[in-house]
Amino acid sequence: MNRKKVWAVYFSATDTTKKVVLSIADEAARLLGAEREDYDFTLPAMRTSGFAAAKEDLVIFGTPVYAGRVPNVLLKYLATIQGNGALAVPVVLFGNRNFDDGLIELRDILENAGFHTVAAAAFVGEHSFSKTLAAGRPDAEDMKEALSFAAKAVEKVQGLSEDAVLEPVFVEGVPHPYRGYYQPRDRKGVSIDIRKVKPLTSETCDDCKICADVCPMGSINRDNVREFTGICIKCGACIKKCPKQAKYYEDEGYLYHQHELEEGYTRRAAISLFL
Repeated sequence: MNRKKVWAVYFSATDTTKKVVLSIADEAARLLGAEREDYDFTLPAMRTSGFAAAKEDLVIFGTPVYAGRVPNVLLKYLATIQGNGALAVPVVLFGNRNFDDGLIELRDILENAGFHTVAAAAFVGEHSFSKTLAAGRPDAEDMKEALSFAAKAVEKVQGLSEDAVLEPVFVEGVPHPYRGYYQPRDRKGVSIDIRKVKPLTSETCDDCKICADVCPMGSINRDNVREFTGICIKCGACIKKCPKQAKYYEDEGYLYHQHELEEGYTRRAAISLFL
């Protein structure tokens, strides 16, 4: 099957998902001799209308994994996208622990939206809670694998006949109903609930407004960046993109969970590719 356009579609608060998806899409477009176009739905303004593909498109579609699943704040928006018979490659980024059911959930979302999934991948990105957990990933080795994966996905696409009956690509994970979201616990096994925890702002803040501009929930007040007007999804954007490192957490439960992850998942987690 020939493709007229390759889309890079992604939600990427700290740019790790973006980096991988753009690389795969760029290489796929080059190999197919097709146009590449990007659709970044990270910020709220881009989620006011749904993305729609054409049947002749190949869509590289990426989201991060939060607590082992597709971020639940995206589910309402993802229910509005339209595949229209396009081919798709679901891609997730996880923070060195595990992607659990995140990839199979994203695959199913795309299939239910009218896409045909032909390949899939789970890459590793620096954890949103940490600057040491999977630090610097996706790195050069990861990006080399991304290019190789793109070539294999294109080879598979080109080998499909126009009348091929396409089954959803096999990926690891528990089929629907999926497992619950990963739940952090303390040493006594008691659940730690950090859903309402929000970062604080130190005196090093110079009111540049970057944190408000990059918040994917639009929850930081531009007139007073110390104030949250909506939910915090712990994506790390306001912390990692602040030039003054003024945003931080001091909640004991959050810090316990952060340190638990940093101490428990020091190995280099492997990328998983499905073709």
